[in-house]
Amino acid sequence: MNNASLLIKNARVVNEGRITAADLRVRGGRIDRIASEISAEPTEQILEANGCYLLPGFIDDQVHFREPGLTHKGDIATESAAAVAGGITSFMDMPNVKPATTNRRALAHKYASAAGRARANYAFYFGATNDNIEEIRRLDAGEACGIKVFMGASTGNMLVDDPEALAQIFADAPMLIATHCEDSPMIRANEQAYRDKYGENIPIEAHPLIRSEESCYKSSSFAVELARQHDARLHVLHLTTARELELFDAGPVAGKSVTAEVCVHHLFFDESRYEDLGARIKCNPAIKTAADREGLLTGLVDNRIDVIATDHAPHTLEEKGESYFKSPAGLPLVQHALLTLLEHFHNGRLSLELIANKTSHSVAELFGIRDRGYIREGYWADLVLVDPQRSNVVSADNVLAKCGWSPFEGYEFRSTILATLVNGVFAYRDGALTDAILGQRLECHHR
Repeated sequence: MNNASLLIKNARVVNEGRITAADLRVRGGRIDRIASEISAEPTEQILEANGCYLLPGFIDDQVHFREPGLTHKGDIATESAAAVAGGITSFMDMPNVKPATTNRRALAHKYASAAGRARANYAFYFGATNDNIEEIRRLDAGEACGIKVFMGASTGNMLVDDPEALAQIFADAPMLIATHCEDSPMIRANEQAYRDKYGENIPIEAHPLIRSEESCYKSSSFAVELARQHDARLHVLHLTTARELELFDAGPVAGKSVTAEVCVHHLFFDESRYEDLGARIKCNPAIKTAADREGLLTGLVDNRIDVIATDHAPHTLEEKGESYFKSPAGLPLVQHALLTLLEHFHNGRLSLELIANKTSHSVAELFGIRDRGYIREGYWADLVLVDPQRSNVVSADNVLAKCGWSPFEGYEFRSTILATLVNGVFAYRDGALTDAILGQRLECHHR
């Protein structure tokens, strides 16, 4: 770790519900001092913030970096590069890779593959199946960031649809359970109805009707019921409907055993964009109505939704160009996720303090991440400096994800990421990646 010190001058620090004018010194990878004014030392590197906003780094609790086995779409090195360019300093990667991360050997292999290659800090989920309950029971509390349960919409062996297996997982999981909630039988019936009408040429606009509000609510309400029945810690991923908000209590994350996440694309797009973006915004669960999007924004403000994530899930444009059933679900998001949230700030919908809370503070609390998620003396210096007055136009030639495209191409964001520090060292600065590849394994201590 770099022991040289860095002094950040004249920042507006966004942290723990306040925005404060301050200087900040980083030494040995950690935040050494925060004060209204700090005098520079003779050999110290200085970053002049010029009144720009300094936020705790975005901790993304849901990504699909495609390694191992799907690395033509992305890998830990390429996608973590895109992440730090977007102000994401830590990520939690999902288990639906090849081979799937459904045993402890595969989990250990993923950690080994990330060491020395991840530009951001990392943790990995352990995947549940209908028949790996013994592996789940043997997990140590810090061995994974959570147990991922696909209660619908998965392929292969990762769909957990056996009621007895679900009951055992919820009863015996040694850590947080994170669920993908859609009801597969309901989706299959909807698919058949549209096949009967259109054959294989189903219009993309039908996607939110096939993967419907009803299918989401039926599954998420079942997950919440299981969690309460077995006193399990449940985190429901990527809410897409306003109706589902009634399942969750308002209040700070620290007091909850059942929590909820929303993803940036469900806050930014609505069903009207299928007409121009087509399968580029096809994802599971689907982007739904403008009213749903508005409900999700409200759910953040009233603290029913605890965490904002990306669900970054890249595919090649060739794959996305296939017909409805063959085109895969998912889109690349990490590089522009924070910028989309800053659009809501500019529009007066989300405060910077709330954005810092939902992308960092609450994630650290939920997963028990040690010494990260806040701008505090002694904590790791995972930081992002944002200029809210400098615009930023997205084009294919400045996309860092391996897939080489973005659903935001042509969009002019009103803010720019100036710098991202991971463990006290610049990972991204002034529009370019640095040589630093200093991501560390996250220490998760589940409550």
